Amino acid sequence: QVQLVESGGGLVQAGGSLRLSCAVSGRTFSKFAMGWFRQNPGNEREFVAAIGWPGRSTAYADSVKGRFTISRDNTKNTLYLQMNSLKPEDTAVYYCAASSKGLSSSYDVYDYWGQGTQVTVSS
Repeated sequence: QVQLVESGGGLVQAGGSLRLSCAVSGRTFSKFAMGWFRQNPGNEREFVAAIGWPGRSTAYADSVKGRFTISRDNTKNTLYLQMNSLKPEDTAVYYCAASSKGLSSSYDVYDYWGQGTQVTVSS
């Protein structure tokens, strides 16, 4: 069993920054590519960013490229998402996910999911 626990969400003004964290436990962190997705009520889960093992390969949605940075600390089994220049349209519940099948932007590739953390950006 793998557990993913997100933290770091909150309310921020447009133009501000937040850093999300995702702590992974239960299985070896090195087995997984990791991703961040986001979702608003009534919408599909949207890809944000992903990172492979050990962290050299990354991918970003066009909407966040240049503003968000995904990273992982393999000594702490933790995934991060640094979010800068936040916009109201970034408001969503953010989920981290683990994939045993490699880096992907497709949510159905991911095996394990966290419970999500709310990010709200006010204008």
